[in-house]
Amino acid sequence: MTQIYENPLITRYASKEMAQLFSSDTKFTTWRQLWIALAEAQKELGLDITDEQIEELKKYRDQINYEVARERERETRHDVMSHVYAYGVQCPKAKPIIHLGATSAYVGDNTDIIVMHRGLQLIQTKIVNCMDKLSKFARKYRDIPTLGFTHFQPAQLTTVGKRATLWLMDFLMDYEDVEVLLSSIMLRGVKGTTGTQASFLSLFDGDHEKVKALDALVAKKVGFEKTFPVTGQTYSRKLDYKVLSVLSGIAQTIHKMTNDIRLLQHLKEVEEPFESTQIGSSAMAYKRNPMRSERAASLARYVMSGTMNMAMTTSTQWFERTLDDSAIRRISIPEAFMAVDAILEISMNITDGLVVYEKVIRQHVMNELPFMATENILMEAVKKGGDRQELHEQIRIHSMEAARQVKMEGKENDLFQRIIDDDMFQLTAEDMHQLLSPELFVGRAPEQVDEFIQNYIEPILENHKDKLGIQVDLKV
Repeated sequence: MTQIYENPLITRYASKEMAQLFSSDTKFTTWRQLWIALAEAQKELGLDITDEQIEELKKYRDQINYEVARERERETRHDVMSHVYAYGVQCPKAKPIIHLGATSAYVGDNTDIIVMHRGLQLIQTKIVNCMDKLSKFARKYRDIPTLGFTHFQPAQLTTVGKRATLWLMDFLMDYEDVEVLLSSIMLRGVKGTTGTQASFLSLFDGDHEKVKALDALVAKKVGFEKTFPVTGQTYSRKLDYKVLSVLSGIAQTIHKMTNDIRLLQHLKEVEEPFESTQIGSSAMAYKRNPMRSERAASLARYVMSGTMNMAMTTSTQWFERTLDDSAIRRISIPEAFMAVDAILEISMNITDGLVVYEKVIRQHVMNELPFMATENILMEAVKKGGDRQELHEQIRIHSMEAARQVKMEGKENDLFQRIIDDDMFQLTAEDMHQLLSPELFVGRAPEQVDEFIQNYIEPILENHKDKLGIQVDLKV
């Protein structure tokens, strides 16, 4: 056991790939990738930089001499200049041209954007896998009638599969938000100390076109088509807010879904996976707690609350920049990504193994259906010659008494039998059985499942078919 704090997002929850994305290795190798791209672009646009210098930079791109950088930072209190120094120690020929004309935000901000872009791609892949698993579940249970709930009170019937499409709809909106964000994210680019590109204009002897070309060329070398048209020293922190807002949206989706699952598990209708050796309670051995759903909800709340950090940071940046954004961004952005990564993995695990107890669901439906079917019963009795007003009053009386027995005496709902026994209705047990078939009360729910998945979900799954099939084995 370690004697210092360990972040549980890394040790317990997030995937290895997401944790690696926000690692020091990724950060500092990307800094070096950006320094190489800058040097290459400056050379191509006519600055006195040699191929030998660039090859030296490339040789040591992935070999970060951390101890040299740490020692230098203790002296300078500046992380970027410490790594410029450390890179220069390894690359003495290229040392004079490393970070030429750039400010710290050149590597810091551009790296943050690159990493967030990659993180969103990972998250999109996991959203698609959640959608794939949920769509299979929805199709399997497309026509199984279940009680709908409004205000968590029994309402008109829906189906188990149709309810799953409500979760799917939220995931679809999240997918679209991520897609828009991925297609619109711009690199900070090469903007200089306060965003005016003055240092680069000086390097290129006042040639504005070369400065503009440098900005575009560096972006292209690191995989971006566009850069921010204007920045201060940093790109607008509004981007951070937009990214964390999208992550918050995913957290909202998963919180809602897992809350529903927790309530359904209480009703013993649907249950999340529960392993043979899993322990639900240290005291109550019989318990099967929805711990995966609870964990997802807990982490989701953390993500949602973190969005406010970026809202406050964006709104309090003075003029071209202040440094009070630095510490909070080092914590809030990586942790939001890792928490969303974790809850998506939990969601994949849950939706891949949801257990449906159809007989319990049927029992709950039949306990409530006689009340919901009163209009159908009334119409059928009228067809047999009854008086609509008299029948309405009689069915009201029977309903009230049946409800009283259920609530006050704990008996089963006997409205069904009361109506059969009442000659005023002239309905047989066979008549009532046909009228009380739950499948008659689900409307277009099964068809809605088919149409929604076919028209909206399947095209996305087809576009990402090479990324499907992720199986998640949770750490704890």
